[in-house]
Amino acid sequence: MKILIQGGRVIDPATEHDGIANVLIEDGTIVAVEPGLTAEDAHVVDATGLVVAPGLVDMHVHFREPGFEYKEDIGSGARAAARGGFTAVACMPNTNPVLDNEGLVSLVVRRGKEVALCRVHPIAAITKSQSGNELTEMMILKEAGAVGFSDDGVPVESARVMRRALEYSRLTGLSIISHSEERTLSAGGHMHEGAVSTRLGIPGIPSASEDVAVARDVRLAEITGGRLHICHVSSARSVDVIREGKQRGVSVTAEATPHHFTLTHEAVMSFDSNTKMNPPLRAEEDRRAVIAGLADGTLDAIATDHAPHADREKLVEFDHAPFGILGLQTALPLSLEMLVEGGHLDLPSMIERLTLGPARILGIESGTLRPGAAADVVLFDPDAEWTLDPSEIVSKSHNTPFLGRRLKGRALLTLLEGKATWEDDAMRSRITIPGNRNPGRTALPA
Repeated sequence: MKILIQGGRVIDPATEHDGIANVLIEDGTIVAVEPGLTAEDAHVVDATGLVVAPGLVDMHVHFREPGFEYKEDIGSGARAAARGGFTAVACMPNTNPVLDNEGLVSLVVRRGKEVALCRVHPIAAITKSQSGNELTEMMILKEAGAVGFSDDGVPVESARVMRRALEYSRLTGLSIISHSEERTLSAGGHMHEGAVSTRLGIPGIPSASEDVAVARDVRLAEITGGRLHICHVSSARSVDVIREGKQRGVSVTAEATPHHFTLTHEAVMSFDSNTKMNPPLRAEEDRRAVIAGLADGTLDAIATDHAPHADREKLVEFDHAPFGILGLQTALPLSLEMLVEGGHLDLPSMIERLTLGPARILGIESGTLRPGAAADVVLFDPDAEWTLDPSEIVSKSHNTPFLGRRLKGRALLTLLEGKATWEDDAMRSRITIPGNRNPGRTALPA
């Protein structure tokens, strides 16, 4: 089958393409990207006024399968990903049991293929059972499909174990993805330590708990020559440490989340447990530093840290609620609002942080519209305004502080190898099918 996407603003950071062009897809593969391109017997998609980009890549999600399927599973998580414009995600290993062996890593790969709504890549644990003591069999896990290693959810407390993991990263070619937290400093905390936590009487988590852990891991990466990636950077000093490490030639990459560059600890004044995440929402100077890090390339990727929790788990006192926030359906509009409309990044740079940047870190073949690549594509309207309400959320859980927020920017069509995994009603009038069209069905094959 042929699909011709016509007249959109095609932005592909991998080829540095930014301009009005047509995209021809045939049998699930990008054939050409050219102005004025035509094709016979093709499904024609009118993309006038829309942005056509590589499918988004999220290198940090929690799909909770196996073990916590009541919060989210690979099927519901993949639906949320597709609706948000994502065609590839990487799942963290803090499931039950932990993704620390070949069988469980293979399970996630298989389940992702069965669901077939986005590419689901497992990230395996650094240590067995995430205990922080014994390294997993990293080469075997890579062969099973792991694209990185992390004990996300808990830090690797032993510097010796982290050093050995980074040494092994030179053999596997995969990144050690660090949840950087010094738990002797963060223990007992529920939000950022500062004026707001003092006012509310909620025990705080100091920025130093992140800063010192990032500094340790950057130094270990420097002495080992290993590949280090820092998760969910939230503090100004952490951004500085990563920037300084890159300037010294350390092989370190890092990510930022939309909630950390959108909100501050002031949001916790509502006592809404949906504002509770780890690392916590920090001060305004930290938020600005995270944005600056994305703008100058210190932070290489935007990742959601999509962490669903059942409604009943969040509907408790703030101190008793779990850490975590949804992110897949709000990442694109929040990035557009805070980074592009805020004047910090141009649109191609924002798309790069959501596509090619994370794909390069993971070493996966995603994030490009280059001819010959799989037709993983998102069409989004940067000007579409909509309100996030519970009916919009396709995750099993609803733990987001952005409910009721007016958002600008929306994925209208997501294609995975040329097949529609998400199609907004607004797209139906934009699609022409060869021969007689039945307007009562989905316009593109799913």
